[in-house]
Amino acid sequence: MTAIEFQNVSKRFPGAGRNALEDLSFAVSEGEFVTVLGPSGCGKTTLLKLINRLYEPDSGRVLLFGEDIRTADLVQVRRRTGYVIQQIGLFPHWTIGENVATVPKLLKWDKARIEARTDELLRLVGLEPEEYKKRYPSQLSGGQQQRVGLARALAVDPKIMLMDEPFGALDSITRGKLQRELLTLHRETGKTFLFVTHDIDEAFLLGSRVLILDGGKIVQFDTPEAIIRCPAQGFVRSLVDAAKERGRFWEAYL
Repeated sequence: MTAIEFQNVSKRFPGAGRNALEDLSFAVSEGEFVTVLGPSGCGKTTLLKLINRLYEPDSGRVLLFGEDIRTADLVQVRRRTGYVIQQIGLFPHWTIGENVATVPKLLKWDKARIEARTDELLRLVGLEPEEYKKRYPSQLSGGQQQRVGLARALAVDPKIMLMDEPFGALDSITRGKLQRELLTLHRETGKTFLFVTHDIDEAFLLGSRVLILDGGKIVQFDTPEAIIRCPAQGFVRSLVDAAKERGRFWEAYL
């Protein structure tokens, strides 16, 4: 089943000289892990925000599970989409447990259900509730805070996870560990993941398919293997060549 579909979607912001996104058409199947790759300003974040209706398209349609989200109930659209960003946005004066329980409390779940779900999610992201639930965000490392942000996004069991460079501010060791854990989480939950990054190594490691944007347009959407074997045009070829050059650099020291 198709989870996400863009049909000729364009978006321009007031005062801009060109469209942020230009006539995008693509589809993501349910359960896929798709990474969105491209340089700063290419439209990656705009694409994500169109899916959970933080932005509205100027033309075209965005469909979730076959339904045009402009005619869907906004609350239901947001419940279907967990959203994780680099800045995390934890409430500093709330405990970790309270942060994870933010949306269930808004939905007026009963206390026992909230407690059980909070404990379940903290364990899922590798944080034992007995050790972490009563702590505050300032008492956690950056990687641990990002895990809490992920747990919070999973709280009401969304079908789609939207992730906007969530590991971009982390050191390389923590980032690598969380990347591996995220792949495990994807396998265990079977959810549809759309993950934005500007790092080609991260995009190719995580994505079963990689959607490459440049100047608001899709320049290639394929598996990492197909992109490496046959870059669609010059911009994609430059990305692949840069990744190969980094590999050669490290091989010289190994």
